[in-house]
Amino acid sequence: MTDIMIGKWKMESSDNFDEYMKALGVGFMMRKMGNTMVPTVEITEENGEIELKTITTFKTTSIKFKLGEPFEEETADGRKVTATLTMEGNTLVHDQKGNKEKEEKDSVIRRTFDGDTMTLSCSVGEGESEVKATRVYKRQP
Repeated sequence: MTDIMIGKWKMESSDNFDEYMKALGVGFMMRKMGNTMVPTVEITEENGEIELKTITTFKTTSIKFKLGEPFEEETADGRKVTATLTMEGNTLVHDQKGNKEKEEKDSVIRRTFDGDTMTLSCSVGEGESEVKATRVYKRQP
């Protein structure tokens, strides 16, 4: 099932990402940089361990994980969260639990794979206060 996500993906479009980052508490300068970058995501798998690498001209971040196993993740903006990734059909669900003592928020990133398109849907908050963003990536040769 993970075969559908293996490869290199380049962002084609982004919608409401600044509001999503603002809702997470990301500072102004980091948001400005985040909004101007066009990331490439490389996903590989070796012996059941998946690596998800996000590459921009500003910064490269990488996480290695096994599906269903929680781990400590440092996000691109420097927050430390407890992350768990699972597969739901053709969607990689990335749950990030923020540090409650620091009043950090939880977020969910869903990467849905459909042929040569990866749609990344981010959300933070619940109900009326929920903020969502969408980024669309295309598979690269």
